[in-house]
Amino acid sequence: MFRISLDSLLILDAIDRCGTFAGAGTELHKVPSTISYTVSKLEQDLGVQVFVRQGPKVTLTIAGKELLKEGRYLLKAAEDLEHRVRRVASGWETELTICMDSVFSPTALIEEVTEFYKVANLTRLRFAEETLSGSWEALLDRRVDLLVGAAGAGPAGGGYNAEIIGATQFVFAVAPQHPLAAIDKPLGKAELYQYKAIAVSDSVRKMQPRTVGLLFGQDTLTLPDMRTKYEFQLAGLGFGFLPEPLARDAIKKGLLIEKQVEEPRQPELHYLAWRSGEEGAGLKWWIDKMKAPGLTDRLWRGVIKSFLPI
Repeated sequence: MFRISLDSLLILDAIDRCGTFAGAGTELHKVPSTISYTVSKLEQDLGVQVFVRQGPKVTLTIAGKELLKEGRYLLKAAEDLEHRVRRVASGWETELTICMDSVFSPTALIEEVTEFYKVANLTRLRFAEETLSGSWEALLDRRVDLLVGAAGAGPAGGGYNAEIIGATQFVFAVAPQHPLAAIDKPLGKAELYQYKAIAVSDSVRKMQPRTVGLLFGQDTLTLPDMRTKYEFQLAGLGFGFLPEPLARDAIKKGLLIEKQVEEPRQPELHYLAWRSGEEGAGLKWWIDKMKAPGLTDRLWRGVIKSFLPI
C-alpha cells in the first residue's frame, strides 16, 4: 500500500515554496485544515516528522527535504505522463525514431529539430544510423519510424512508402602514393584485382547484405561507414568509389586522385521512407519537412561541415 500520494507531494511542494500552510492552501485552493490534516497523516503513516512548526512558519526537516527532493521527480514524471497521454489522444506519438544512412549526420537537421520541439516538445525524438540495406531492415522491423537519405531502393514485398529525395554521384579515387594512381588509362578488372578494395559494411542483421563495386574474390578491407572508408583511402590503404561531395575537396587539394574506370558506378538514389498505414502527427510533420527541395544537398553540406575540413 502506498503511503505517499501525489496529492500529499503537491501539498509539501506548495508549503515549501510558500512557507506556510495558509499560503499553500491559497495556492492550491484548499482550506488550511485540509493542508494540516494531509501533512499530519503523512507524518503518521511514514513515522517521521516532515516539518518543524514555528508558529505560522514551517521548515522542512532533513527527512522532509529528502522526501520533497525525490517527490518532485515523481511529480514531474506524473505531469509528463499526463501530457503524453493527452498528446497520444490528440494524435502525436510519444516517441519518434528517425534513421539516417551512416554517411549523413543529424546535425544537418538541427533547424528542423528546433522547429519540431516548438510544436511537439513532449514527443521524444531519437536518431539512429544504419548503413546500406540496414536502414530498410530497421524500418521493416519497426526499430525506426522514418528513413531519411536511405541508400538505394528498398526490398521487394512492400509494407512501406518511399520517395526519391535526391541522388549522389560517385568517383573512383586513390591516394597519390597508391600504385593505381600512376596508371594512365581507364582501370579495368586486371588492374583492380591486384590491389585491396575498401568497402563499407552493410548493417543488416537478417536481410542479405549489399555489396557495391567489388569484384568476385577481391581482397577487401571492410569498414563500418563511409567516413572511415574515406579516411582509409586518404591514407593510401586501398581503393574504391567515394561520394563526389565527400571526395571533392580532397581531390581539389591533391590528397586524392580521381581515376577513370571501365565500369563506373551509377549515381546512388536516396530515399525518404516510412511504413504504410502510419499516421502519427509527428511522422506527418517530418515527412512534409523532408520533402523540401534540395534536401540531399543539405545533408551533404552537413557531412562536409561536421567532419571534413582537411
